[in-house]
Amino acid sequence: MIRARIITGALLGGVLTAVVLFSPTPLAAAVLGVLWVVGAWEWAGLARLTAAGRLVYAATCAASMVALFFGADARAALLVLGVALLGWLLAFAAVLRYPLKLSMATVGAAGFVALVPSWLLLARLLGLGPLGHKLAMTVLAIVWAADVGAYTFGRAFGRIKLAPAVSPGKTWEGVSGGVVAAAAAAWVAAIWVGLPVGALVATGVATALVSVVGDLAVSVFKRNVGLKDTGTLLPGHGGVMDRIDSLTAAVPIFVVGLMLAGIAR
Repeated sequence: MIRARIITGALLGGVLTAVVLFSPTPLAAAVLGVLWVVGAWEWAGLARLTAAGRLVYAATCAASMVALFFGADARAALLVLGVALLGWLLAFAAVLRYPLKLSMATVGAAGFVALVPSWLLLARLLGLGPLGHKLAMTVLAIVWAADVGAYTFGRAFGRIKLAPAVSPGKTWEGVSGGVVAAAAAAWVAAIWVGLPVGALVATGVATALVSVVGDLAVSVFKRNVGLKDTGTLLPGHGGVMDRIDSLTAAVPIFVVGLMLAGIAR
């Protein structure tokens, strides 16, 4: 299992790194969009939709993403950002209130709010001039570093459970290790991109912490219907949604951090 997890993670990470850094913005956004739409298909399973219903759900998410990509101006993007932040605040409340049962309609709506805004914000990040692709790579690196750090520290030192009812394997020690790893990744990225180290490290820490909420929230939705993983597409990881859950929460807060630091508008 661990070997499969490492191999799959390395392959997926390598492909995404190449796509984000070296592909034109529309192509990079499209590749990421495919992952998000597959995630939508899997999320529809958390809402107990039929095969036809899952297809409609994924198609609706895809159509919304395309429409926003081509039609959203800066003001609309800010509105989307606000919706995403509110959605994750409500998702955090769902984590705190677990095992409160969630309706399938609530689960479906939550998926739309998690997936569509996060992809749009990531796509717009890619288009931010000369730094866009590097900034998009930075948020990916921060989340990946947080994930690896949490997994490594959790296995080595984990004792105090973070949210045992929601995700028994997660510990506070793991979260701490993930935050340290994310801060280190942000520090390296700041030097690479040429941005203020303090601002990007602070943004990285906040991004890593919020990414945990994304992971826990999706765990709540999975437990709501008795599933361990959202899918089986990625050996050692589960489904695509199991890999991008943290990102969907991390991207909005990363964008907020860039805006507060005056790096993005």
